[in-house]
Amino acid sequence: MAKMVFIERDGTRRAVDAPVGLSVLEIAHKHGIDIEGACEGSLACSTCHIIIDAEWYEMLKEATEDEEDMLDLAFGLTQTSRLGCQIIMTEELDGLTVRLPQATRNLMNG
Repeated sequence: MAKMVFIERDGTRRAVDAPVGLSVLEIAHKHGIDIEGACEGSLACSTCHIIIDAEWYEMLKEATEDEEDMLDLAFGLTQTSRLGCQIIMTEELDGLTVRLPQATRNLMNG
């Protein structure tokens, strides 16, 4: 089974099992990682915004235009920001490391 590492807001590193075929958002929820995912992966919010470690970023499929549009609304956007609902775990991503941003902006509650 693949593994991935979440770096939580306080800097804690959590290595977790990451079943191939699940999204980073689903993996986070499975392990009680604090990523909201208000729209449940339907690309209607930016609350699953994560920051990909630079060494992994190039290995990911490019973001779709819809994902880019939602990322534009994310708080604390970086060069390696992505939405966790759009990154599907593969064998090649074994060891993927992602950081949770300091805050998220939930426009669905607004």
